[in-house]
Amino acid sequence: MFQWYKKVVFENYANFSGRARRSEYWYFVLFNMIFAICAYLLDTLLNLNFEPGAGGPFYLIYMLGVFIPGLAVAVRRLHDVNKSGWFFFIVLIPLIGSIWLLVLFFSEGTKGTNDYGDDPKGNGNEINEIGNE
Repeated sequence: MFQWYKKVVFENYANFSGRARRSEYWYFVLFNMIFAICAYLLDTLLNLNFEPGAGGPFYLIYMLGVFIPGLAVAVRRLHDVNKSGWFFFIVLIPLIGSIWLLVLFFSEGTKGTNDYGDDPKGNGNEINEIGNE
């Protein structure tokens, strides 16, 4: 599972082209939440929070560090359902936009090739190929 996070953050840091499988996106979200909570707790334990209930320097540095990879994997996830990366701005519509975007992130990708590239599930061995390149 950690291979997906490593793939998104380190290998595809700012890659906005291509497609991302659901598992790639959701494993990134899972590990991102775990690491963000750890950074927040570290700030809290060291009493470094900027104000009560807010994060501190470790949390801020972590969040700034994963902003671009998070945006990139979200765009690639939208590409997998054959939507433009600009469709991410649907989130600006109050309530409905967030729900619609969440539905797209949970939706199965387009089978076969679409406007944004080949199906990432095409060979079915992508997880086994990580680290063997």
